[in-house]
Amino acid sequence: MATESGWREAGIYNCGFEKLSFYLPMRILIVKTSSLGDVIHNLPVVNDIKRHFPDAMIDWCVEESFAAIPRLHPGVGEIIPVAIRRWRKALFKAATWREIGIFRQRLQANLYDAVIDTQGLLKSAMIARRARGPLSGYAIDSARESMAAGLYDRRFSISTAGHAVVRNRQLVAAALGYALDGEADYGIDAVPAAFDWLPKNPYVVFLSATSRDDKLWPEDHWLALGRQLNSLGYSAVLPGGSAFERERAARLAASIPDAVAAPPMYIPQLAALLAGGRAVIGVDTGLTHLAVALKTPTVALYTATDPGLTGVLGAGFFRNLGGKAQIPLPEAVLAELQSALV
Repeated sequence: MATESGWREAGIYNCGFEKLSFYLPMRILIVKTSSLGDVIHNLPVVNDIKRHFPDAMIDWCVEESFAAIPRLHPGVGEIIPVAIRRWRKALFKAATWREIGIFRQRLQANLYDAVIDTQGLLKSAMIARRARGPLSGYAIDSARESMAAGLYDRRFSISTAGHAVVRNRQLVAAALGYALDGEADYGIDAVPAAFDWLPKNPYVVFLSATSRDDKLWPEDHWLALGRQLNSLGYSAVLPGGSAFERERAARLAASIPDAVAAPPMYIPQLAALLAGGRAVIGVDTGLTHLAVALKTPTVALYTATDPGLTGVLGAGFFRNLGGKAQIPLPEAVLAELQSALV
């Protein structure tokens, strides 16, 4: 294990067998592949590592569609994208196996002092196992898939009752041997948006789209909230990922005065949009967590899941409203948001 300063002794032997010592910075590989919210929840471990090992080099293996998230953090070095989701759809194509071969080469190109799988799934453990370095992960009582624990060299029991952000931080602290301290800091920022299609008024971002219908907030609630915010001098901006989501965003925007349905955007553009908003209102989706990571005042809406373990969590203003079979009312959202809009 590396020293507290984040450097490890290395050396070669000359022809007289005299060891010539020199020091290399500690190199760490984090494996957290998906999904969007999970990847965002893992960002604070980079700040934790850098606080205890300032010179450490931190690489990250992540699904290609989420690679833009660790790129937002200045403490992340090499990003190794993996494409399991895409490869599964084309397993019998030669091009897929060529890509897999290139990925394996990249994964094994560096010798790591520590490889840490914070995902806790069998697929992530199998990926991490191919990297060169001692592998740490959750113990069988802590991993999301118990079979993953059998692939780790070192296993750590981390309470499953804690928030996902806290669990990630605790695992990495245990694997690297430092005491966890301070609150979670995602360590990212983005330059606020300067898009020519933005409204003239200060804007609030409405993240109305999510992966499951039971996580959606009723459309009439969005309309009521948008109209109330407009009466206070704020415009709503509604992004959407898929064509279906953008269609709903356009439908909502058409019924809210001065609202704008955003054009298609990639994650860096979305980060800029969120960073420039006066506030964000979002359902249970990864982008709501990104807003909190960027320290934009955020109210997260839950209608089908319990926010206790995976709700938004950060250092700035944030609120989790609702829960299983609990639908927050627009008035409650506006009441929570008032202090952030002053």
